Amino acid sequence: MVVSVEEVSASIVREYLSRKGLKRTIACMDEEHPRTHSSINNRSQLRQILHIEDLYRRNKVESSPLRTLLEIVIKHHIEGADDDKMASKERESLESALIVASIEHDRVKLRSHVKEASPRLNQHDTGVHQGPSEGEKKPPEMVPKSRRMRRGVMAGPISSTLQDPNKPRLSGRQSGDGMSLLSLQQKGCEKSTSDTAERPQGSQNVGQGGHDRNIVRPKRTPPPNVDLSEMVLDDIEDELLELSNVSIRNLVTASGRHTSRPMDQHTASELKAVLLGSPVKCFSVEWTNQAFTFSETHDLRYGIVQKKGGPCGVLASIQAFVLKKLLFENPDSGQARLQALRPTNAARRQSLTLAVAEVLWRAGQDTRATLAINTGRNVFTPSGHFRSEGVLEKITCLTVDSMKDLQLLVEQHIEQFETGELGCLLLTVSAVLSRSTDKVREDMDVATNSLIGAHGYCTQELVNLLLVGRAVSNVFDGDVELDTGDGDSTLLKGIQGHCNVGLLSLFEHYNIFKVGDHLKNPLFPIWVVCSESHFSVLFGLQGELLTNQDEGPDLDLYYYDGLANQQEEIRLTVSVGKSPLSGQHADPDLIPPLELCIRTRRMVRSCCCRRQEGLPWRIECLGSDK
Repeated sequence: MVVSVEEVSASIVREYLSRKGLKRTIACMDEEHPRTHSSINNRSQLRQILHIEDLYRRNKVESSPLRTLLEIVIKHHIEGADDDKMASKERESLESALIVASIEHDRVKLRSHVKEASPRLNQHDTGVHQGPSEGEKKPPEMVPKSRRMRRGVMAGPISSTLQDPNKPRLSGRQSGDGMSLLSLQQKGCEKSTSDTAERPQGSQNVGQGGHDRNIVRPKRTPPPNVDLSEMVLDDIEDELLELSNVSIRNLVTASGRHTSRPMDQHTASELKAVLLGSPVKCFSVEWTNQAFTFSETHDLRYGIVQKKGGPCGVLASIQAFVLKKLLFENPDSGQARLQALRPTNAARRQSLTLAVAEVLWRAGQDTRATLAINTGRNVFTPSGHFRSEGVLEKITCLTVDSMKDLQLLVEQHIEQFETGELGCLLLTVSAVLSRSTDKVREDMDVATNSLIGAHGYCTQELVNLLLVGRAVSNVFDGDVELDTGDGDSTLLKGIQGHCNVGLLSLFEHYNIFKVGDHLKNPLFPIWVVCSESHFSVLFGLQGELLTNQDEGPDLDLYYYDGLANQQEEIRLTVSVGKSPLSGQHADPDLIPPLELCIRTRRMVRSCCCRRQEGLPWRIECLGSDK
């Protein structure tokens, strides 16, 4: 088994956190740095891989033993650094003494040679010395002081004294400070001998230039095979382990209870098949570079900006729920709903958090939800019939079983949705996982359909999944059973009940399909508008828009299109039961598509709209179609 330095480091940090009871921190670490099959999750195996069994045993017999492996290792290195400093000072003192001793030794030898040569010099003081006579010894060459010092350091008494402390040494001549050189040498050698005796087995002395370095090299044993069928922190030798026999997939955090599971290739393949139609397809750049980023235009601060065409169905659906939170569920808005359309950064972020949580919770049938988070690193290695693009490979799935926990979890990771490049795609994956890929296929009339259609556009199934929590293929009320004529029938699934947010479609104007009352008359005056292969949002501030009255006061509607580079607020005035302006829209082909979508609502039979200079669009409606 090849041990990864990164995984060992992460494992020893997790062991420290678990021993300290930092459960919330462990959960956050597992989300941002998920465990893999290479992680070490048993303390005994971790000690063996780190080769600190001796340190661990010595720590256990201490009066106040340390509780974590990280502390044991750090303490060892701190004490080792202090010992190294003391040994270094002693070595320096010993070397200085030996240098002085070497110099004195050379001086003694030199004096003896000079005394021997003096008589001969006296005999030949009248002439030039011609060299020693036969049988006489030649005096040694005069050695410069610098050479004698180098010779004293590198050879002679130093090497012989260090290598064999039992050899005869110089007499105890006093140094300048009164300390015996002999006793100083002997003390240093005794210290070196005692250090050698205290070193653990396997340590070595490496001497170079009179310096010795203590290098502890414990006997390495190959790391054991780690069974990671269930990733559990367990240590049978230590009774103080608080998380013993607790699965890492069942963590409790301060934000609530959730389970964390890294993405695997099987789930990623199922997701790509449902979203794109095949595991070998890839997401377009329009999807991988789109987040729920708000506009900074003063009058449009509530609006989510779309960069390119493609994921407009997802953006418009979340935009509708953001408006619902801002206008009708914000306790600070009250009667000042118009002011709520200029939210602060904190208010619109909070609305986005609650909107995402509501969509995912409904997709999970109000019982559970899954949040997909980008970890920034691959959690599995793709192989086989799967095309890798570095998107799904980096996702970790967090599952909760309460709405409160989901809201807190989304709040912790809201930056990934608001400003991260994968924000839109993470929301889509989260919705599919909350519903489950199997149920998404069951919702569709044709199980082989995909949620992202041609050219990267959102299909009606994906929009319905976000609006009502089911990826049905139709927008009419209830289910419709069709008789095929041969005794069999086909069930077409539709919308089962009234929705918080509605839908209006230009396709109904062309009689391609019919939008049921459940979507035309939602609980809140907010509609996702499907017009010319694009989704946008239409909404009002008054609840009177939802009543089917023949006549009434003028009502205002607001229109927002995140892709249109909109720079100003678009407000339309709807008048029910009044005659249109004469000559308005004489040619049906000149009627704006948005007006055609508004006419499809049950309370509107026909309407006309115009824009005066400096005034908003005005839509005048003729009665109601009952």
